[in-house]
Amino acid sequence: MTFSHSNDAPILSRGADYEQVASRFRPIFDRIAEGAIERERERSLPHEQIAWLKQAGFGAVRVPVEYGGAGLSLPQLVQLLIELGEADSALPQALRGHFAFVEDRLNAPASANRDTWFRRFVAGEIFGNAWTEVGDVAIGDVITRVSRNGNGWVVNGTKYYTTGSIFADWIDVYARRDPDGTDVIAAVSTHQPGVRTTDDWDGFGQRTTGSGTTVFEAAHVDEENIIDFSTRFKYQTAFYQLVLLATTAGAGRAALRDISREVRERRRVFSHGNASSVSQDVQVQQVVGQVAARVFAADATAVSAAQASQRAYEARFGGDEREERDANIAAELDSARGQIAVTSLVLQATTDLFNALGASGTSESRLLDRHWRNARTVASHNPIIYKERIVGAWEINRTEPPYVWQIGKGKSQ
Repeated sequence: MTFSHSNDAPILSRGADYEQVASRFRPIFDRIAEGAIERERERSLPHEQIAWLKQAGFGAVRVPVEYGGAGLSLPQLVQLLIELGEADSALPQALRGHFAFVEDRLNAPASANRDTWFRRFVAGEIFGNAWTEVGDVAIGDVITRVSRNGNGWVVNGTKYYTTGSIFADWIDVYARRDPDGTDVIAAVSTHQPGVRTTDDWDGFGQRTTGSGTTVFEAAHVDEENIIDFSTRFKYQTAFYQLVLLATTAGAGRAALRDISREVRERRRVFSHGNASSVSQDVQVQQVVGQVAARVFAADATAVSAAQASQRAYEARFGGDEREERDANIAAELDSARGQIAVTSLVLQATTDLFNALGASGTSESRLLDRHWRNARTVASHNPIIYKERIVGAWEINRTEPPYVWQIGKGKSQ
């Protein structure tokens, strides 16, 4: 397929027939769901399952149809990630870095380099993520370096929380370029000896996301794949949060699926219950109904929160700076509002499901606790208390939200 990067009107991903696209992947989601409990129990990374998605073109669903992708809008991407998250909530989070880099390339000016990336996405190549520094690093500092080595460029440094990188063909690395000190994104191939990823993430949830440590030792990077961070797509923080919303909502859907099955199949009843079978007990039905309502609300909130980011994406090419600025503010605020709401809804749902079962519901063989553990772990990545403050500051004072934030040692320490 030949791509064009002319100066004509931009080709954008504004949406597609969702059911037609989703139907391609649902059989794969079903296969993924079949082994989810065993992978959780054994902490077995989903290499094979990621490969299924790559082969089916899942990583290119946001690429415009004209370039060989599916052309989904951002709300549709979130909807699809929720379905994947219901099968296994580790997988949408493992692909978070990939879809963020895709989004950045969608926002990039038309060029031969952008077309090359589109071809790679359509061919099934995927990205991981390597942004967070480890060690005694102060807020705002970047230890990982991109520097000259003869006629080429290399990356040196160590990153943690490198979610999805262990499955990836490329890694999106946040680094500082020597000697000018510019912050950049380096797209580094994993198919070289200078890149090593270790699955040493020890959280109690989301155990198979492929998070952990990645070490770069004179890892080669092509100059054309070193991108000034200042050009990064403006709604990136909102986008990263949207993937976590989809992941959380997917965990909620999985919890509803499992509790409904457990109640339907349960044969033991309590003498002080309300029916001769648990499935007919009106109080148990009430519990499941409440879980279903919270999951429904979480789904709807996650998809709705993505609409502002879609507007920001389209405004990027609209030529109206004020409209684009307003759209990016809305994207950040809606993703934060969504985080506040979805977190509360799903954590409550994944706790309340145990009210419909006896002590046997806590059996390790069922692993029903994994839904709460996974949702709680996802909710801890971006501290919700700060997002609540940011939303409040906007509502009261119209204080513009931050678009980029970091973690590290405070200046007073």
